[in-house]
Amino acid sequence: MDLKSISILVIAGPTGVGKTQLSIDLAKEFNGEIINGDSLQVYKHLNIGTGKITASEMDGVPHHMLDILEVSEPYNASEFKHEATKLINKIHHRGKLPIIVGGTGLYLEGLLYDLEFGRDDSQDEVVRKGLEEQASELGNLAMWNRLNELDPEAAKKIPYQNLRRTIRALEVIQVTGRSFSSQTGHDTKKSVFNECLLVLNREREALYDRINLRVHEMVKAGLENEAKWLYNQAEGADWQSVKGIGYKEWWPYFNNQMDKEEVIVTIQQNSRRYAKRQLTWFRNRMNHPQWIDMTNEEDAINEASRIVKEHLENN
Repeated sequence: MDLKSISILVIAGPTGVGKTQLSIDLAKEFNGEIINGDSLQVYKHLNIGTGKITASEMDGVPHHMLDILEVSEPYNASEFKHEATKLINKIHHRGKLPIIVGGTGLYLEGLLYDLEFGRDDSQDEVVRKGLEEQASELGNLAMWNRLNELDPEAAKKIPYQNLRRTIRALEVIQVTGRSFSSQTGHDTKKSVFNECLLVLNREREALYDRINLRVHEMVKAGLENEAKWLYNQAEGADWQSVKGIGYKEWWPYFNNQMDKEEVIVTIQQNSRRYAKRQLTWFRNRMNHPQWIDMTNEEDAINEASRIVKEHLENN
């Protein structure tokens, strides 16, 4: 089946903005099933610090890709794209609306778009294979650093985790002898699905206040114990799961290097910074997002409902 014929709803936004309740409301209205688009909520046992939806909050709406991995297992955007695409097909064939909800920009971008390499005059299979071999030996960051030296403007727009785009940019530079950023037509985003993309936002101070309060609520709910469990499981290992905000900040406390109040303040600060980065990503890297102001939540759900209804009726 042509994926472009499948209508999907994507609800994105920064941490603490209010994605959960709005997603449930829309799933009920439009007969949807929800696919988790958060890179940490895939892990079992990490419930409080990830803000994972509870069974009661789900209110009967089917949810997918939650609690699918042990905390020791790695996970990446490519695996997410593969699994989410399979689920989207299944949900669509059941006659229901696939709804992806999350704030991990890299995962959402990888799922929604394919890079189309259209310019023959900048392609060279030998050059590309050579770059791929170097990447396999040196790693993503080393290749991105090389791009940053050759073309800082291009590097600004390509995250170091996106090896495919990094290699493509280096290939264009090597083949044409000109900077990637000064040229057009080599690297165009093409939507894979017929997506309706909602990005939720709030006035900055209101969002930051919600984030600060949310961290306090997590601590009251038992975040310290959850983090201590992960700390004991990891035993110093550099797992992906231990890098999440809300967990890694406790390590100095467990090692008697920081007091609890400092931990809480650090989690709040890191969460606010992350929210800012998320919003920047959604502004700069997503095609035609529909921004939803969450200041008045009743108005927000009405506006979101109108946009989704219009999208589904016209497609």
